[in-house]
Formats: sequence, structure tokens, C-alpha cells
Amino acid sequence: MGDASACFKAYDIRGRVPGELDADLARRIGLACAAEFRPETVCVGRDVRLSGPALASALMDGLEEGGADVVDIGLCGSEELYHAVFSGGFSGGVMVTASHNPADWNGMKIVRAGAAPVSGDSGLFAVRDRALAGDLPRARRRGRRRTASFRSEYAALLLSLLGEGGSNSLRPLRIVANAGNGCAWPALCALLPALPGTIIPLFERPDGAFPNGVPNPLLPENRAATSRAVLEHKANLGVAWDGDFDRCFFFDEKGCFVESYYLVGLLAADLLRSHPGARILHDTRLIWNTREMAEEAGGIPLEGKTGHAFMKERMRRDDVLYGGEMSAHHYFRDFSCCDSGVLAWLLLWRIMSASGKSLSALVGERIQRYPVSGEINRSVADARAVRERVQKHFEHDALAVTHLDGLSMDMGAWRFNLRSSNTEPLLRLNVESRGDRALMEKKRDELMELMC
Repeated sequence: MGDASACFKAYDIRGRVPGELDADLARRIGLACAAEFRPETVCVGRDVRLSGPALASALMDGLEEGGADVVDIGLCGSEELYHAVFSGGFSGGVMVTASHNPADWNGMKIVRAGAAPVSGDSGLFAVRDRALAGDLPRARRRGRRRTASFRSEYAALLLSLLGEGGSNSLRPLRIVANAGNGCAWPALCALLPALPGTIIPLFERPDGAFPNGVPNPLLPENRAATSRAVLEHKANLGVAWDGDFDRCFFFDEKGCFVESYYLVGLLAADLLRSHPGARILHDTRLIWNTREMAEEAGGIPLEGKTGHAFMKERMRRDDVLYGGEMSAHHYFRDFSCCDSGVLAWLLLWRIMSASGKSLSALVGERIQRYPVSGEINRSVADARAVRERVQKHFEHDALAVTHLDGLSMDMGAWRFNLRSSNTEPLLRLNVESRGDRALMEKKRDELMELMC
């Protein structure tokens, strides 16, 4: 086995199997979680990856050896695991998933009571140190294991969060639903009896070999199938999820991919109608459209650090109504501040129903007002050196320079964020401008040259 410590990231565990993460380490992580957090009952779920059953079983063995009782909810999405923890009143939970990473990766997302996230600063690195120390103590009492399902309760909660009308607030639409051979379709099936219109499934069969490619619609090369299906079926909307379906991505009626950045502002403005004056949290990568839409709707925008654990911690601390990242994570106070790729889809459907507008009509003006580059990823030898070179190149023109999450520079007419990924060995670039696509593209190309 390689360097086991490499799979412990800033806000989750993620690595290649078995090179960085294997069953032995999974068992030690279970023991370490039991020793660090001393939970009474831990809920465990797993995504569709082929390594999932063995890793989840070893993890549960470790938790039981550490004295914790375990509730195994089996194949599910991350948001289903979060729901089970906060609705079932459990001490914590672990989701065995590598989200959108390649098929030979796996990992874990750890939460405590209420589905509160565990990041490096709130116990994850302590778990790492215990797990890697080797000699972990066993409890006098071995925990017990049982299986359970909370899917019907999960579906009922999501429908209730549509408001007083529930699914009656949705008008019948034709919607392409691309599950990417991940975990989304079984969960969607629990909702389908209550949904109007026609749901057209695509790659719905869970398959950890990912025969149609790794489910990561953020990558441009992974969008064509959904786009084609929208056009072929004359659908009103297309939606695609990643492997553990905590992220959702949308395609308009023309089959065009809509950058998730614009959905953050759209959802924020909609939710603020019934919660005026509430706080809205967004990440640092792209900010102008979200801030403007939140303020116009009477909300208070806050800027936070990228990453699901950081966003959730900030939402809880500052009582935030809704948080969104341009990477397609959407967090809801009424869902225990957790992310839900299914609730985001249902809320967009509600917005389209109430307005009578297509998705392209809802976001068209915003796209022209704040054109963006899309996230550009580069593998570089020295990320810090690249950021320093970029900052030096632009610092004389900058109105503001911040380092909340990587490097953000505001030049007035355009801005950018350049940050290192917390889950992959990549440098990520995002550029936006104020209504000037040509300027945005020019500066994007200039930045890309500096990143070489």
C-alpha cells in the first residue's frame, strides 16, 4: 500500500483503491472514529463503486470493535446518508464514496450528530492520526449492526420542502434525468409516484464500472449524452447528477448546459421570497451574479471557503438560509444545512412552474450580464509559484486582492479566482466579467498562458 495519509483531504477521505485506501485502513478509520467521537450509533452508506461493499464492511467492523452500534443503509446517495443521520437522531454517519472521481477511487465523508460535517479542523485529521498510529484500542463491548432504510421518509421530506402545495406546485414537464450509472435512480424512484409529467431516464442502472463514463457533468466531455437526449425527446429540461448525486447539473430546452453559477443566484432569489432578510452563502470562485441577485431579493450575501464541510460549518455558524457553489453543490438550512442535488432540481422545477418560463429564459439575461469562463483545470508542478506569478502580473491593476480560498483578484470590469483543488492534484481557474464576454475570454487566455 502507498502513502495512506495522502487520502485524508481537507474535508473528506479520498484516494485510489487499494494504493491509498484499502479494507485494512477502512477498518482502522472505523476504530479511530469510535475512539475520537465516542458515538453510540453510526449510520453507514455507500455509493455504487465496486470497492464500496468491502470498504463499508471493513469500516463497520472497525466501528463495532470500537464499541459503536451501526445502522447499515446500504447503497444510497450522500444526501440520503445525511438525512438518515439527522432524521434518525444518530450520533454520526459515514458515507463511503468518491463522488465524481474515477472508478478506481473511493473515500469517505464523515458527519456527526445532526449531519454536522467533520473537516480537518473539526476532527478529520485527528481521525487520520489515530488510524495511522496503528495500535487502536478495542472497546469492552462490541457494537451491534442492523440494516435499515430511510428512503421513503427522505422522499417525503423533499416533497414537503416544496412548500404548502408540495408536488402540486409542479406543472407537468418532460425532463431527462441522467443518473450516470450512479446512485440517483433508486432514490428518484421513491419520488416518481408523486411527480407530474414525464421523467425520461438515462443511464439509470447503478453500475460501479461506469460503462458510460465517470459521472461528472462538470467536465464538458461528459455533457453530450444529456444534451442529445433533451433534443431527441423534446424535453423541457435536462438534469444530470454525479455519482453520489449530491451535485446536479442542468440543461435547458435547447440542450445547452447551464453553468451552475447561475443556478445559485436563481435559487437564492426564489428562497428569499419567503425568507426576506436571510443570509445567502456563496463560494469565492464566481460571485458577482449571486451577490447582485441576493441583494435585489432582500438577502445578505456572504462569501465562504469552497468545500462541502466548510460551507456547512459556515451555514450553521451564521444561520444561513441557502448556500451554493458554482461546482453545483446546493445547501439548504431546512435540510440540516446539507447539500441535496435532488432538492435543487425540484426547486428549479417549482421556479419554472410558477414563472411559466423556460430555463433558458430564466438565466439568459444573467449569462449576458456576467459571462464566465467555466472552470479550467491545470496540473502544475508548483501551484504556489503559479499563484505568485499570476498575482505579480496583475497586482498593479487590481482593486482588491483576497486569499480566502486561493487567489482572488478584482479588476473592476473583470475578476478571477485561482485555487488548488482540495480533492485532486489540480489548479482551478474561474474568470468572470461585467457584461463583456470578449474581455473575459481575453483575460482567460492571458491567465492560462501564465499557468503554463
